[in-house]
Amino acid sequence: MSDKKVRVRFAPSPTGGLHLGGVRTVLFNYLFAKKYKGDFVLRVEDTDQGRYVEGAEKYIMDCLNWCGLIPDESPIAGGQYAPYRQSERKAIYREYAERLVSQGHAYYAFDTPEELERNRKEIPNFQYGHAYRNGLRNSLSLKTHQVQQLLDGGEPHVIRIKMPEDETIHFYDMIRGNVSFETGQSDDKVLLKADGMPTYHLAVVVDDYLMKITHAFRGEEWLPSAPVHLLLWEYLGWKADMPQWAHLPLILKPDGHGKLSKRDGARLGFPVYAMNWLDEKTGDLTPGFRELGFLPEAFLNLLAMLGWNDGTDNEIFTLDELIEKFSMERVHNSGAKFDFEKAKWFNAEWIKRSEGGSLKSEVRKILGDKGIVASDDEYLISLIDLVKERCTLLPDFYHQLSYFYEQPKEYDLNAVKPKWTDAKTEFFKSFISLLGKREDFLAPDLEQSFKFLAEEKGLKAGELMLPFRIMLVGGKFGPHVFDIAALLGKEETIKRIEKAQPLLNPPL
Repeated sequence: MSDKKVRVRFAPSPTGGLHLGGVRTVLFNYLFAKKYKGDFVLRVEDTDQGRYVEGAEKYIMDCLNWCGLIPDESPIAGGQYAPYRQSERKAIYREYAERLVSQGHAYYAFDTPEELERNRKEIPNFQYGHAYRNGLRNSLSLKTHQVQQLLDGGEPHVIRIKMPEDETIHFYDMIRGNVSFETGQSDDKVLLKADGMPTYHLAVVVDDYLMKITHAFRGEEWLPSAPVHLLLWEYLGWKADMPQWAHLPLILKPDGHGKLSKRDGARLGFPVYAMNWLDEKTGDLTPGFRELGFLPEAFLNLLAMLGWNDGTDNEIFTLDELIEKFSMERVHNSGAKFDFEKAKWFNAEWIKRSEGGSLKSEVRKILGDKGIVASDDEYLISLIDLVKERCTLLPDFYHQLSYFYEQPKEYDLNAVKPKWTDAKTEFFKSFISLLGKREDFLAPDLEQSFKFLAEEKGLKAGELMLPFRIMLVGGKFGPHVFDIAALLGKEETIKRIEKAQPLLNPPL
């Protein structure tokens, strides 16, 4: 590590929902910054106004807030390098583009979209680069006075980088090691568009320099753009200040064939976005991990393990533990297959480890959405702690807890009807009488009384417990049946036995 203060950035485009790969990029940036007491910057790259989507920036901020990955500097928080929206920095980029033109590293291109489209149709594998640039309408092929006339006349134009024809560019990637590119394979990317907005290629370099970014971590899909960016750092005279690079591996489809996409999630039945995303133009709702019932701690934990480990078999980490143990050297250089069943396992583990009080608000909302008012905090927390090991996703708490607040509406009787007898009917009548005389109502005492009574009646307690459970909750689920009875209380337990018992009496 250098002596410079670590500064990293996440630079999303506000064009739609936030893919779990994007959140993992945020996470790795955040972990690295916090490990080295540095700054995590959120910079909104909104220069492509044609793809800008209203509400997308707020959505991104909401996702980061839910995950607990709060930027030190952002359009909301501000900071000494503001503004943090590229559209608000538009005025600064032309200066650098013009500097590149004057140095001979870039040029004006006056080709119309129609002319470029015609070339693409007529020339196989057409690229605007060294092979064709001199035959196109730009400041390399036109005479100086012609170029000046076009500029003075306000002719629409872009500024393109002039890629060298036969240079080899090298750089060190913190994940991949030494990487090299042949410049002749890259086209002359647009740096400044006709509307004066920079493209990503120019803006990312200028902003990383001006914001003193020390490390740039992004997805491996940006590797082909690396030679353009490296040359810009060199041409602008900033090579000594260039950040260290790391290109993160892709998150792959479950079968490992290709990058995981929104379509894969829709096809296979799982989310790929952090939170629900509603496209207001199309009305399409793309589901998110939050709304499905994932805890943010579990979501971050599963993302961290997609392409990284700490060198041990441990898989469960708090955010603080991830900060302590994270290192870019342990990020894998190959893609990580997404496994939704494993993702749910992480969530179940985090629910199991969570205190009932920390889950209270979420569970109360889940119950409330189904019409159940859970107003007693202490009672709700005790219920959560009782059933949390049986829950994988947060909505599972409704199935596991609803019967504590309302009597069963249906009963799963198929498992007990065939074996029902008059003796069992008599047992539960006696058990009701026994319960009515009890002053305490603790689970161990209830269990003992239940078993003693069964023995007295010449019945097996094990054959009576399932009917008892179904009387209380309606089905073959839930925690220890005597714990359920103790939490329901004497009056409610008796009511439920009395309500369900007639359904089991012969001739049923």
